[in-house]
Amino acid sequence: MSPHLLSILSISLLAAAALLVGGVLLRQLWQFVRSEKMLAHRIDIQEHPGQEKLADGPLLRRWIDSFLKYAAHWVDTPLGKQLVAEEDRTLLDQCGVNDSRGKTFFFATRVLLGIGFPVLAWVFFFEYAKTTLLIAVFAGFAIGYMGPKWIMQIRAKERRQKASEELPLLIDLLRLLQGVGMSIDQSLHVVENEFASSLPILSKELQIAAQQYLNGRTREQSLRRFSTVFENEDMSAVARLIVQVDRYGGAVQQPLQQFSDRLREQRKLDMKEKVGKLTVKMTGVMVLALLPALLIITGGAGFLAIIRALSKMGGGA
Repeated sequence: MSPHLLSILSISLLAAAALLVGGVLLRQLWQFVRSEKMLAHRIDIQEHPGQEKLADGPLLRRWIDSFLKYAAHWVDTPLGKQLVAEEDRTLLDQCGVNDSRGKTFFFATRVLLGIGFPVLAWVFFFEYAKTTLLIAVFAGFAIGYMGPKWIMQIRAKERRQKASEELPLLIDLLRLLQGVGMSIDQSLHVVENEFASSLPILSKELQIAAQQYLNGRTREQSLRRFSTVFENEDMSAVARLIVQVDRYGGAVQQPLQQFSDRLREQRKLDMKEKVGKLTVKMTGVMVLALLPALLIITGGAGFLAIIRALSKMGGGA
């Protein structure tokens, strides 16, 4: 066996191993984003990063956990800060996984896929022209490097939409609980514990805020994440209102009622806008799908008569 063939074979095995581990990590990342059991690891992220233990389970899972534990040391290095930049950490925050394990998942997946895809492209396109080879290697690197971020953007968009849909219910619950004489702490505690199934996203964000408040932060500092993580102005307004009530006291039923009515009116306007856009799109669909059938039904007999007349004239000539 020639040295050239041996080098190609070794690179192919390396690429296959990198893709296998990268694929497993990518799947674990997606499952991790959708997991509902990571609340304890999201509390006080910067001050108390989570320390994960090796999970009991299959050998591959334990190996992956060991690898992630080793890779966690690289996340805060200059290379790690480049691969997991502030924009990426914001996406992880919006996905609810901006803790030590989540950042390590993202970092390791990006590194393995960013290396594995170009190597695999080089193996498959080695016999092609240099231009094709360079394009394939660059495309492999781009897909491997940006793929995890694209997945996180999709998930973050879904969670932002769900959080926006949950906000009117949260406001109504706060108004109701404040109306029966509960304090702001009691109201938030009831929302966090009793309505977690109805508010799966916002209740967890409030739990994080409550835990940070118990750890010694002020109400404003504890609600900073809640007001900024989803980039929603209405959530920022709710957070400011809670801070003002906690600091100065006072009745908030009327402001919450007005705020809830405004949100509902805004949702109605948004729905009307979507219906209007959908009507325009359906017009194009109707033109493409129904117009040919309508022409055949209404003008088919006339077209057939014209065709027959022209064929007779052609035959007579």
